[in-house]
Amino acid sequence: MKAEQLVVKQVNLDPDLKFSIENLGECKVPSPLQEKGKRFIDDQTKLNYFHFQEQFDAFRSYSKSEVPRFEVAGPRENIYFEPNTVNAAIVTCGGLCPGINNVIRAITFTLNLYGVNRIFGIPYGYEGLIKGYGHNVKILNGFTVSDIQGKGGTILGTSRGPQEPVAMVDFLVENKINMLFTIGGDGTQKGALAISEEIKKRKLKISVVGIPKTIDNDLGFVEKTFGFETAVEFANKSVQGAHNEAIACQNGIAILKLMGRDSGYIAAQTTLASMDVNICLIPERDFDLHGPNGLFATITKRLNYKRHCVIAVAEGAGQKFFTGERTTDKSGNASYGDIGMFLKQQIVENFKNHPLRPTIKYIDPSYLIRSQAANANDSVFCLRLGQGAVHAAMAGKTSMIAGYWNRIFTHVPMSVATQARKKIRSDSAFWQSVLEVTRQPRDMTSDSSLD
Repeated sequence: MKAEQLVVKQVNLDPDLKFSIENLGECKVPSPLQEKGKRFIDDQTKLNYFHFQEQFDAFRSYSKSEVPRFEVAGPRENIYFEPNTVNAAIVTCGGLCPGINNVIRAITFTLNLYGVNRIFGIPYGYEGLIKGYGHNVKILNGFTVSDIQGKGGTILGTSRGPQEPVAMVDFLVENKINMLFTIGGDGTQKGALAISEEIKKRKLKISVVGIPKTIDNDLGFVEKTFGFETAVEFANKSVQGAHNEAIACQNGIAILKLMGRDSGYIAAQTTLASMDVNICLIPERDFDLHGPNGLFATITKRLNYKRHCVIAVAEGAGQKFFTGERTTDKSGNASYGDIGMFLKQQIVENFKNHPLRPTIKYIDPSYLIRSQAANANDSVFCLRLGQGAVHAAMAGKTSMIAGYWNRIFTHVPMSVATQARKKIRSDSAFWQSVLEVTRQPRDMTSDSSLD
């Protein structure tokens, strides 16, 4: 394999991507955190993108570009903004995810720590930045956010879909907002990038910093996103229920549909956490219904062996079974067929005259999982992401998101983070662990040979 192919295969990296962070200007203001004995981070403190030496060597063998390194997050000794001049705003967009309120609280309290006291909560996503919708901003302070960390959802409300960048920047200018925090996933950060581009066109000094929110844990160049651990924890409880349903009757089949449009991390991680899932279906791995290694044959083999079967399926798996023109939602995402209900119907039809006579149960806990409050680990993670976002914004950094890589909090350019979805590689040790737990065939397509 050529060196370039090795890098692309292992780390999905475009060698032309630039990891440098944009700054509004020189940082001349001594940080008020100096009086609190804080440990400061220098902009020259970097974290290598590559985890392994072979990836580094492969990159060096074919590219003369600078080796990609993330800027490390943390408070800077000198900052760009005078705290008493800052008007900050926070907006939450897209679907719900455990931990949104924790991030709002962390941003608010960290801004207060700097001495920033004018903080606005933008209602109902990017709609709140458009005057025509008539939404009223909320005032955020220590009192209004003091107890929100134990609540699911978002106190600011949310919406999907893009809005006109020109109108949103007009809103920022009119309200003298010079610091915007965008909490959302891929579409939200693309919108934030468009806002940043409009700000640059006007040569305005407004910092735009994103906090990545995707329960599917599929944002590129970010090792982990908040809400994922809580989602897996709650999904694990759902597996327990599905397992109880399956073993309660002879040849019971329980189908559990979990989140994961393009990446199957929740389904796969839940499979490992529970060890009670017997078949895990994810978007990254093709499967067929028929054939010696197809789904029906795999179910039959499992029932003959253990007399019950639990199937965890990510919502984006098996979309090849749905034909016809795809519509899109307000965020521009292609609408997906309901793979959970499809599998239930197909399994019922296939086994209706089968001598095993299975009983089939279907469970979809998706919206219950999305609306959960963050667990302890996610709460800590949300706090540190929010702190990192504020430290970056106060230092005048913009067009970036608060990231996490190799267990270090980082700064990631929005243009880089929105380049690609993170997916499970079929040759990874992670997916191998899933196969070892489920013992399902490595290849479940009809033209595969028997495993």
